[in-house]
Amino acid sequence: MHIINRNSPCWCGSGLKYKKCHYDFDQKIASIQYRGHLVPDHSMIKTPAQIAAIRESAKVNIAVLDYVAEHIRAGVATEEIDEWVAKETARYGAIPAPLGYEGFPKNVCTSINEVVCHGIPSPNRVLKDGDIINVDCSTILNGYFSDSSRMFMIGNVSEENRKLVEVTRESMYLGLEQVKPWGFLGDMAQAVNDHAKANGYQVVRDIGGHGVGLEFHEDPWVSYVSSRGEDMLMVPGMMFTIEPMINMGTWEVVIDDEDGWTVTTADGKPSAQWEIQVLVTETGHEIISY
Repeated sequence: MHIINRNSPCWCGSGLKYKKCHYDFDQKIASIQYRGHLVPDHSMIKTPAQIAAIRESAKVNIAVLDYVAEHIRAGVATEEIDEWVAKETARYGAIPAPLGYEGFPKNVCTSINEVVCHGIPSPNRVLKDGDIINVDCSTILNGYFSDSSRMFMIGNVSEENRKLVEVTRESMYLGLEQVKPWGFLGDMAQAVNDHAKANGYQVVRDIGGHGVGLEFHEDPWVSYVSSRGEDMLMVPGMMFTIEPMINMGTWEVVIDDEDGWTVTTADGKPSAQWEIQVLVTETGHEIISY
């Protein structure tokens, strides 16, 4: 962080003098950095105006996922889900963030059974009884980004797969409980990983969460297999995703050579993922999108 005169306007845009606004905040971060910890820079800390705009984007993202939840069923092709997302997002005056992102060809990710993430919707992939599917929606509204995903169990899902879906959701929320100012991202990660391992599962190591709000993917990168006290310091105004991908078998994954996007488990066993977008607050956390 660059040096700011105590009597200069605060970097956050509040209009207050730095000494009356974020001076003590920055001093606390600097002291923790001095002890050897990774800390956020100002670019990772959202202002109240930015947070308000991101919340509006998130309202659309939540509404789109609610629409999917109401209509998803056996017999629906994943291409239809993509069409729902495109239509509903546009109805709110927003844009699906995945479309065209680094060449991604669709409006949403649909990841079924052994697909870990980044599944590409297709007219040829029709949901059938017993499938589990993650639908990952991301929205741009007035230049602000929101991102969350949900698992859906189609029809008569096996007890084994149902447990995987439920434990993954539990892991995410146990991680959320550890999101509080002046803790570390590793506190959250260990809570996620401990619960997954206690149930005989493994958390994907090579793919994690990310900062989000002003861009689709921002710093910091978020691991779910690190330990308490590790990774970046969490401070009020930070915003990131908690989105562990939890596999029934090995944590190892492979990327499809043909499409360059679809990530599947290396052993072909099922995977599940839930995602929420979280803001670190002065007293704890706020779920922005779910």
